[in-house]
Amino acid sequence: MSDVKAPLRCVVLGCGVVGTEVVRRLLRHDADLAARAGAEIELAGIGVRSTQTPRDEVVPSELLSEDLETLVDSADIVVELIGGVEPAKSLILRALRRGASVVTANKALLAEAGPELQEAADAHGGSLLYEAAVAGAVPVVRGIRESLAGDRITKILGIVNGTTNYILDQMTTTGADFDTALADAQELGYAEADPTADIDGFDAGAKAAILASLAFHTRVYASDVPTEGIREITADDIASAKATGNIVKLLAIAESVNGAIAVRVHPALVPADHPLATVSEAYNAVFIEAEAAGTLMFYGPGAGGAPTAAAVLGDIVDVARGQVTGGRAPSDSTYAMLPIIDSGLVPNRYHMRLRVADRPGVLSEIATVVANHGVSIETVRQTPGEEGKAGLIIVTYSAPQAALDATLTDLRVLGAVEEVVSVMRVEGN
Repeated sequence: MSDVKAPLRCVVLGCGVVGTEVVRRLLRHDADLAARAGAEIELAGIGVRSTQTPRDEVVPSELLSEDLETLVDSADIVVELIGGVEPAKSLILRALRRGASVVTANKALLAEAGPELQEAADAHGGSLLYEAAVAGAVPVVRGIRESLAGDRITKILGIVNGTTNYILDQMTTTGADFDTALADAQELGYAEADPTADIDGFDAGAKAAILASLAFHTRVYASDVPTEGIREITADDIASAKATGNIVKLLAIAESVNGAIAVRVHPALVPADHPLATVSEAYNAVFIEAEAAGTLMFYGPGAGGAPTAAAVLGDIVDVARGQVTGGRAPSDSTYAMLPIIDSGLVPNRYHMRLRVADRPGVLSEIATVVANHGVSIETVRQTPGEEGKAGLIIVTYSAPQAALDATLTDLRVLGAVEEVVSVMRVEGN
Protein backbone atom coordinates (compact mmCIF):
# COMPACT_ATOMS: atom_id res chain seq x y z
CA MET A 1 0.00 0.00 0.00
CA SER A 2 1.38 3.41 -0.96
CA ASP A 3 1.87 6.13 1.68
CA VAL A 4 1.63 8.85 -0.97
CA LYS A 5 -1.27 11.16 -0.20
CA ALA A 6 -3.44 12.59 -2.95
CA PRO A 7 -2.81 16.28 -3.62
CA LEU A 8 -5.04 18.73 -1.75
CA ARG A 9 -6.78 21.14 -4.10
CA CYS A 10 -6.37 24.74 -2.92
CA VAL A 11 -8.13 27.72 -4.50
CA VAL A 12 -7.38 31.37 -3.78
CA LEU A 13 -10.25 33.85 -3.99
CA GLY A 14 -8.94 37.34 -4.64
CA CYS A 15 -5.68 38.23 -6.33
CA GLY A 16 -4.69 41.64 -5.04
CA VAL A 17 -1.42 42.37 -3.25
CA VAL A 18 -1.86 39.63 -0.65
CA GLY A 19 -3.44 37.12 -3.01
CA THR A 20 -0.63 37.53 -5.51
CA GLU A 21 1.96 36.94 -2.80
CA VAL A 22 0.13 33.82 -1.59
CA VAL A 23 0.08 32.47 -5.15
CA ARG A 24 3.78 33.25 -5.55
CA ARG A 25 4.70 31.34 -2.41
CA LEU A 26 2.41 28.40 -3.07
CA LEU A 27 4.15 27.91 -6.42
CA ARG A 28 7.71 28.78 -5.36
CA HIS A 29 7.75 26.75 -2.12
CA ASP A 30 5.50 23.88 -3.18
CA ALA A 31 7.98 21.13 -2.21
CA ASP A 32 8.63 22.57 1.25
CA LEU A 33 4.93 23.11 1.89
CA ALA A 34 4.15 19.55 0.82
CA ALA A 35 6.81 18.18 3.19
CA ARG A 36 5.41 20.18 6.08
CA ALA A 37 1.76 19.38 5.35
CA GLY A 38 2.22 15.70 4.49
CA ALA A 39 0.68 16.08 1.03
CA GLU A 40 1.07 18.21 -2.04
CA ILE A 41 -0.92 21.44 -1.93
CA GLU A 42 -2.03 21.97 -5.50
CA LEU A 43 -2.99 25.47 -6.55
CA ALA A 44 -6.13 24.52 -8.47
CA GLY A 45 -7.65 27.92 -9.24
CA ILE A 46 -7.62 31.65 -8.59
CA GLY A 47 -10.96 33.44 -8.32
CA VAL A 48 -11.02 37.03 -9.61
CA ARG A 49 -13.56 39.66 -10.55
CA SER A 50 -12.16 39.95 -14.07
CA THR A 51 -9.73 37.69 -15.87
CA GLN A 52 -8.79 40.61 -18.14
CA THR A 53 -7.17 42.70 -15.40
CA PRO A 54 -3.37 42.95 -15.86
CA ARG A 55 -1.57 40.92 -13.17
CA ASP A 56 1.87 40.03 -11.93
CA GLU A 57 3.55 37.53 -14.24
CA VAL A 58 3.79 35.04 -11.38
CA VAL A 59 0.00 34.49 -11.58
CA PRO A 60 -0.78 31.67 -14.05
CA SER A 61 -3.42 33.02 -16.39
CA GLU A 62 -4.80 29.52 -17.04
CA LEU A 63 -5.83 29.27 -13.36
CA LEU A 64 -7.85 32.49 -13.34
CA SER A 65 -11.63 32.21 -13.16
CA GLU A 66 -14.57 34.52 -12.62
CA ASP A 67 -16.74 31.56 -11.54
CA LEU A 68 -15.91 31.59 -7.83
CA GLU A 69 -18.67 29.19 -6.81
CA THR A 70 -17.40 26.46 -9.12
CA LEU A 71 -13.89 26.95 -7.76
CA VAL A 72 -15.17 26.61 -4.19
CA ASP A 73 -17.06 23.45 -5.07
CA SER A 74 -13.87 21.82 -6.38
CA ALA A 75 -11.56 22.67 -3.47
CA ASP A 76 -10.27 20.97 -0.35
CA ILE A 77 -8.90 24.29 0.94
CA VAL A 78 -10.38 27.71 0.15
CA VAL A 79 -8.30 30.82 0.79
CA GLU A 80 -10.57 33.88 0.95
CA LEU A 81 -8.78 37.18 0.31
CA ILE A 82 -11.63 39.16 -1.24
CA GLY A 83 -12.46 41.23 1.83
CA GLY A 84 -15.78 42.74 2.84
CA VAL A 85 -18.88 40.84 3.85
CA GLU A 86 -20.39 39.68 0.56
CA PRO A 87 -19.75 37.66 -1.52
CA ALA A 88 -17.04 36.48 0.90
CA LYS A 89 -19.49 35.23 3.53
CA SER A 90 -21.59 33.22 1.11
CA LEU A 91 -18.52 31.66 -0.50
CA ILE A 92 -16.97 30.72 2.85
CA LEU A 93 -20.24 29.16 4.06
CA ARG A 94 -20.54 27.27 0.77
CA ALA A 95 -17.05 25.84 1.28
CA LEU A 96 -17.54 24.95 4.94
CA ARG A 97 -20.91 23.30 4.35
CA ARG A 98 -19.33 20.86 1.94
CA GLY A 99 -16.59 19.99 4.46
CA ALA A 100 -13.77 22.04 2.96
CA SER A 101 -11.43 24.06 5.14
CA VAL A 102 -11.16 27.83 4.89
CA VAL A 103 -8.31 30.26 5.50
CA THR A 104 -9.26 33.94 5.55
CA ALA A 105 -7.76 37.33 6.33
CA ASN A 106 -11.18 39.00 6.44
CA LYS A 107 -11.35 40.82 9.79
CA ALA A 108 -14.53 42.73 8.96
CA LEU A 109 -16.41 39.54 8.16
CA LEU A 110 -15.09 37.66 11.18
CA ALA A 111 -16.05 40.50 13.51
CA GLU A 112 -19.59 40.47 12.11
CA ALA A 113 -20.24 36.79 11.38
CA GLY A 114 -17.39 34.81 12.93
CA PRO A 115 -19.64 32.63 15.14
CA GLU A 116 -21.86 31.66 12.19
CA LEU A 117 -18.82 30.67 10.15
CA GLN A 118 -17.31 28.69 13.02
CA GLU A 119 -20.59 26.86 13.62
CA ALA A 120 -20.64 25.83 9.95
CA ALA A 121 -17.07 24.55 10.21
CA ASP A 122 -17.87 22.59 13.37
CA ALA A 123 -21.06 21.12 11.91
CA HIS A 124 -19.44 19.86 8.71
CA GLY A 125 -15.95 18.86 9.89
CA GLY A 126 -13.90 21.59 8.24
CA SER A 127 -11.48 24.07 9.74
CA LEU A 128 -11.63 27.87 9.81
CA LEU A 129 -8.34 29.69 10.42
CA TYR A 130 -7.65 33.43 10.25
CA GLU A 131 -4.22 34.32 11.63
CA ALA A 132 -3.79 37.03 8.98
CA ALA A 133 -6.97 38.84 10.04
CA VAL A 134 -5.22 40.48 13.02
CA ALA A 135 -1.75 42.04 12.94
CA GLY A 136 -0.52 40.51 9.68
CA ALA A 137 2.45 38.23 10.25
CA VAL A 138 2.32 38.59 14.04
CA PRO A 139 1.14 35.18 15.39
CA VAL A 140 -1.18 36.60 18.01
CA VAL A 141 -4.30 34.63 17.05
CA ARG A 142 -2.46 31.33 17.31
CA GLY A 143 -0.71 32.52 20.45
CA ILE A 144 -3.99 33.26 22.24
CA ARG A 145 -5.99 30.33 20.90
CA GLU A 146 -3.29 27.67 21.34
CA SER A 147 -0.24 28.74 23.38
CA LEU A 148 -2.35 30.43 26.07
CA ALA A 149 -5.25 27.97 25.96
CA GLY A 150 -4.41 26.75 29.46
CA ASP A 151 -3.99 30.19 30.98
CA ARG A 152 -6.41 32.94 31.95
CA ILE A 153 -5.94 36.20 30.09
CA THR A 154 -6.90 39.30 32.05
CA LYS A 155 -6.12 42.14 29.64
CA ILE A 156 -5.06 42.88 26.07
CA LEU A 157 -3.61 46.17 24.86
CA GLY A 158 -3.00 46.19 21.14
CA ILE A 159 -1.62 48.44 18.44
CA VAL A 160 -3.38 46.65 15.61
CA ASN A 161 -3.60 49.27 12.86
CA GLY A 162 -0.39 50.15 11.05
CA THR A 163 -1.79 53.25 9.34
CA THR A 164 -2.70 55.05 12.55
CA ASN A 165 0.50 53.95 14.27
CA TYR A 166 2.52 55.40 11.40
CA ILE A 167 0.62 58.69 11.57
CA LEU A 168 1.03 59.02 15.35
CA ASP A 169 4.68 58.00 15.14
CA GLN A 170 5.36 60.70 12.55
CA MET A 171 3.57 63.29 14.69
CA THR A 172 5.68 62.21 17.69
CA THR A 173 9.09 62.00 16.01
CA THR A 174 8.89 64.84 13.47
CA GLY A 175 6.37 67.24 15.03
CA ALA A 176 4.12 66.96 11.96
CA ASP A 177 0.45 67.79 12.29
CA PHE A 178 -2.23 65.18 11.61
CA ASP A 179 -3.00 66.20 8.02
CA THR A 180 0.66 66.20 7.02
CA ALA A 181 1.30 62.80 8.60
CA LEU A 182 -1.81 61.35 6.94
CA ALA A 183 -0.76 62.66 3.52
CA ASP A 184 2.67 61.10 4.05
CA ALA A 185 1.07 57.77 4.97
CA GLN A 186 -1.07 57.87 1.81
CA GLU A 187 1.93 58.67 -0.37
CA LEU A 188 3.81 55.67 1.04
CA GLY A 189 0.83 53.36 0.58
CA TYR A 190 0.17 52.88 4.31
CA ALA A 191 -3.18 54.67 4.09
CA GLU A 192 -5.97 54.32 1.53
CA ALA A 193 -7.28 57.24 -0.49
CA ASP A 194 -10.29 57.02 1.84
CA PRO A 195 -8.64 56.34 5.23
CA THR A 196 -11.90 56.40 7.23
CA ALA A 197 -11.79 52.77 8.40
CA ASP A 198 -8.31 53.28 9.79
CA ILE A 199 -8.29 56.77 11.27
CA ASP A 200 -11.78 56.48 12.78
CA GLY A 201 -10.87 53.24 14.51
CA PHE A 202 -13.24 50.85 12.70
CA ASP A 203 -10.48 48.55 11.47
CA ALA A 204 -9.01 48.34 14.98
CA GLY A 205 -12.51 47.78 16.39
CA ALA A 206 -13.04 44.70 14.21
CA LYS A 207 -9.69 43.31 15.33
CA ALA A 208 -10.48 44.10 18.97
CA ALA A 209 -13.68 42.05 18.66
CA ILE A 210 -11.71 39.08 17.29
CA LEU A 211 -9.05 39.27 20.01
CA ALA A 212 -11.64 39.62 22.79
CA SER A 213 -13.62 36.65 21.48
CA LEU A 214 -10.50 34.49 21.54
CA ALA A 215 -9.10 35.72 24.84
CA PHE A 216 -12.30 35.55 26.87
CA HIS A 217 -14.08 32.62 25.17
CA THR A 218 -17.07 34.86 24.48
CA ARG A 219 -18.74 36.01 21.29
CA VAL A 220 -17.83 39.63 20.73
CA TYR A 221 -18.97 41.46 17.62
CA ALA A 222 -17.69 44.67 16.07
CA SER A 223 -20.93 46.34 17.16
CA ASP A 224 -19.96 45.62 20.79
CA VAL A 225 -16.80 47.72 20.49
CA PRO A 226 -17.07 51.51 20.97
CA THR A 227 -14.44 53.16 18.80
CA GLU A 228 -12.77 56.53 18.82
CA GLY A 229 -10.21 57.39 16.16
CA ILE A 230 -7.32 59.82 15.85
CA ARG A 231 -8.79 62.58 13.67
CA GLU A 232 -8.86 65.03 16.56
CA ILE A 233 -5.30 64.40 17.79
CA THR A 234 -3.21 67.55 17.38
CA ALA A 235 0.50 68.30 17.46
CA ASP A 236 -0.15 70.04 20.80
CA ASP A 237 -1.70 66.82 22.19
CA ILE A 238 1.42 64.92 21.17
CA ALA A 239 3.68 67.55 22.73
CA SER A 240 1.62 67.58 25.92
CA ALA A 241 1.90 63.80 26.20
CA LYS A 242 5.65 63.94 25.72
CA ALA A 243 5.91 66.63 28.39
CA THR A 244 4.40 64.21 30.91
CA GLY A 245 6.58 61.28 29.83
CA ASN A 246 3.99 59.60 27.60
CA ILE A 247 3.43 58.63 23.97
CA VAL A 248 0.04 58.69 22.18
CA LYS A 249 -1.06 55.40 20.60
CA LEU A 250 -4.36 54.13 19.18
CA LEU A 251 -5.13 51.09 21.32
CA ALA A 252 -7.50 48.17 21.03
CA ILE A 253 -8.28 47.14 24.60
CA ALA A 254 -10.08 44.11 25.99
CA GLU A 255 -10.10 43.29 29.68
CA SER A 256 -11.75 41.18 32.31
CA VAL A 257 -13.78 43.22 34.82
CA ASN A 258 -15.48 41.45 37.74
CA GLY A 259 -16.76 38.50 35.76
CA ALA A 260 -17.53 40.54 32.66
CA ILE A 261 -15.47 41.94 29.79
CA ALA A 262 -15.02 45.44 28.42
CA VAL A 263 -13.75 46.12 24.92
CA ARG A 264 -12.92 49.46 23.34
CA VAL A 265 -10.71 51.32 20.85
CA HIS A 266 -9.42 54.82 21.49
CA PRO A 267 -6.26 56.93 21.52
CA ALA A 268 -4.45 56.76 24.82
CA LEU A 269 -1.26 57.86 26.49
CA VAL A 270 1.17 55.11 27.40
CA PRO A 271 4.33 55.71 29.45
CA ALA A 272 7.43 56.23 27.32
CA ASP A 273 9.07 53.21 28.99
CA HIS A 274 6.15 50.87 28.23
CA PRO A 275 6.92 48.31 25.45
CA LEU A 276 4.03 49.61 23.32
CA ALA A 277 5.51 53.11 23.31
CA THR A 278 8.48 51.89 21.28
CA VAL A 279 6.35 50.42 18.46
CA SER A 280 7.17 52.67 15.53
CA GLU A 281 6.10 53.32 11.97
CA ALA A 282 3.49 50.86 10.61
CA TYR A 283 4.34 48.02 13.00
CA ASN A 284 1.77 46.24 15.16
CA ALA A 285 2.09 44.88 18.67
CA VAL A 286 -0.25 43.14 21.10
CA PHE A 287 0.55 43.27 24.82
CA ILE A 288 -1.11 40.52 26.85
CA GLU A 289 -1.48 40.13 30.60
CA ALA A 290 -2.21 36.58 31.81
CA GLU A 291 -2.38 34.98 35.22
CA ALA A 292 0.30 32.32 34.75
CA ALA A 293 2.37 33.56 31.81
CA GLY A 294 2.54 37.11 33.12
CA THR A 295 3.07 39.81 30.49
CA LEU A 296 3.78 38.95 26.87
CA MET A 297 4.12 41.06 23.73
CA PHE A 298 3.67 39.91 20.14
CA TYR A 299 5.37 42.33 17.73
CA GLY A 300 6.02 42.62 14.02
CA PRO A 301 4.84 43.95 10.64
CA GLY A 302 1.08 44.23 10.67
CA ALA A 303 0.36 44.63 6.99
CA GLY A 304 1.81 44.25 3.51
CA GLY A 305 1.74 41.48 0.95
CA ALA A 306 4.61 39.32 2.19
CA PRO A 307 3.93 39.50 5.95
CA THR A 308 0.22 38.82 5.53
CA ALA A 309 0.90 36.03 3.05
CA ALA A 310 3.22 34.42 5.61
CA ALA A 311 0.32 34.18 8.07
CA VAL A 312 -2.00 32.84 5.36
CA LEU A 313 0.50 30.16 4.33
CA GLY A 314 0.92 29.09 7.94
CA ASP A 315 -2.83 28.54 8.18
CA ILE A 316 -2.88 26.66 4.87
CA VAL A 317 -0.25 24.23 6.16
CA ASP A 318 -2.19 23.79 9.41
CA VAL A 319 -5.48 22.90 7.73
CA ALA A 320 -3.68 20.71 5.19
CA ARG A 321 -2.06 18.72 8.01
CA GLY A 322 -5.48 18.25 9.53
CA GLN A 323 -6.91 16.92 6.29
CA VAL A 324 -3.99 14.53 5.84
CA THR A 325 -4.27 13.11 9.37
CA GLY A 326 -8.04 13.20 9.59
CA GLY A 327 -8.04 15.85 12.30
CA ARG A 328 -9.10 19.48 12.45
CA ALA A 329 -7.32 22.67 13.30
CA PRO A 330 -8.24 24.11 16.74
CA SER A 331 -11.58 25.87 16.71
CA ASP A 332 -12.72 28.88 18.67
CA SER A 333 -14.14 28.40 22.15
CA THR A 334 -17.10 30.48 23.30
CA TYR A 335 -18.11 28.45 26.33
CA ALA A 336 -17.74 31.33 28.82
CA MET A 337 -20.30 33.68 27.26
CA LEU A 338 -19.37 36.49 29.65
CA PRO A 339 -21.47 39.65 29.72
CA ILE A 340 -20.02 42.59 27.79
CA ILE A 341 -20.25 45.77 29.83
CA ASP A 342 -20.14 49.42 28.86
CA SER A 343 -16.47 50.35 28.74
CA GLY A 344 -17.39 53.66 30.36
CA LEU A 345 -17.93 51.76 33.61
CA VAL A 346 -14.25 50.79 33.71
CA PRO A 347 -12.20 53.27 35.76
CA ASN A 348 -9.46 55.04 33.81
CA ARG A 349 -6.79 57.61 34.40
CA TYR A 350 -7.23 60.75 32.31
CA HIS A 351 -4.95 63.39 30.85
CA MET A 352 -6.75 66.76 30.56
CA ARG A 353 -5.47 69.90 28.86
CA LEU A 354 -7.10 73.16 29.94
CA ARG A 355 -6.60 76.80 29.01
CA VAL A 356 -7.23 78.90 32.13
CA ALA A 357 -7.00 82.41 33.50
CA ASP A 358 -3.52 83.14 34.85
CA ARG A 359 -4.37 84.46 38.30
CA PRO A 360 -4.13 83.38 41.94
CA GLY A 361 -6.66 80.81 43.15
CA VAL A 362 -7.33 79.13 39.80
CA LEU A 363 -5.76 75.83 40.79
CA SER A 364 -7.79 75.75 43.98
CA GLU A 365 -11.06 76.37 42.09
CA ILE A 366 -10.32 73.61 39.59
CA ALA A 367 -9.22 71.16 42.29
CA THR A 368 -12.49 71.76 44.15
CA VAL A 369 -14.58 70.98 41.06
CA VAL A 370 -12.60 67.84 40.36
CA ALA A 371 -12.85 66.64 43.96
CA ASN A 372 -16.61 67.29 44.07
CA HIS A 373 -17.08 64.46 41.56
CA GLY A 374 -14.84 61.98 43.34
CA VAL A 375 -11.92 62.38 40.93
CA SER A 376 -8.44 62.63 42.42
CA ILE A 377 -5.62 64.58 40.80
CA GLU A 378 -2.30 62.77 40.40
CA THR A 379 -0.21 65.53 38.80
CA VAL A 380 -0.63 69.11 37.61
CA ARG A 381 1.69 70.85 35.17
CA GLN A 382 1.41 74.50 34.13
CA THR A 383 2.50 75.60 30.67
CA PRO A 384 2.93 79.13 29.30
CA GLY A 385 0.05 80.76 27.45
CA GLU A 386 -0.76 84.08 25.85
CA GLU A 387 -0.88 87.12 28.12
CA GLY A 388 -3.26 86.62 31.00
CA LYS A 389 -3.74 82.92 30.19
CA ALA A 390 -2.00 79.70 31.13
CA GLY A 391 -2.13 76.06 30.12
CA LEU A 392 -2.76 73.29 32.62
CA ILE A 393 -2.09 69.60 32.15
CA ILE A 394 -3.93 67.53 34.75
CA VAL A 395 -3.46 63.78 35.09
CA THR A 396 -6.03 62.06 37.30
CA TYR A 397 -6.05 58.83 39.22
CA SER A 398 -8.51 56.17 38.03
CA ALA A 399 -12.13 57.27 37.85
CA PRO A 400 -15.28 56.10 36.03
CA GLN A 401 -16.19 57.83 32.77
CA ALA A 402 -19.36 59.23 34.34
CA ALA A 403 -17.35 61.01 37.04
CA LEU A 404 -14.99 62.43 34.43
CA ASP A 405 -17.89 63.61 32.25
CA ALA A 406 -19.53 65.37 35.20
CA THR A 407 -16.21 66.99 36.06
CA LEU A 408 -15.77 68.27 32.52
CA THR A 409 -19.32 69.65 32.45
CA ASP A 410 -18.62 71.77 35.53
CA LEU A 411 -15.15 72.80 34.38
CA ARG A 412 -16.54 74.13 31.11
CA VAL A 413 -18.78 76.59 32.96
CA LEU A 414 -16.19 77.56 35.56
CA GLY A 415 -15.18 81.17 35.13
CA ALA A 416 -11.49 80.41 35.51
CA VAL A 417 -11.51 77.90 32.65
CA GLU A 418 -11.29 79.37 29.15
CA GLU A 419 -11.41 76.00 27.37
CA VAL A 420 -11.14 72.28 27.94
CA VAL A 421 -8.72 71.70 25.07
CA SER A 422 -8.53 67.91 25.05
CA VAL A 423 -9.03 64.81 27.18
CA MET A 424 -7.35 61.44 26.66
CA ARG A 425 -7.16 58.25 28.65
CA VAL A 426 -3.92 56.98 30.17
CA GLU A 427 -3.16 53.27 29.85
CA GLY A 428 -0.31 50.91 30.58
CA ASN A 429 0.43 51.78 34.22
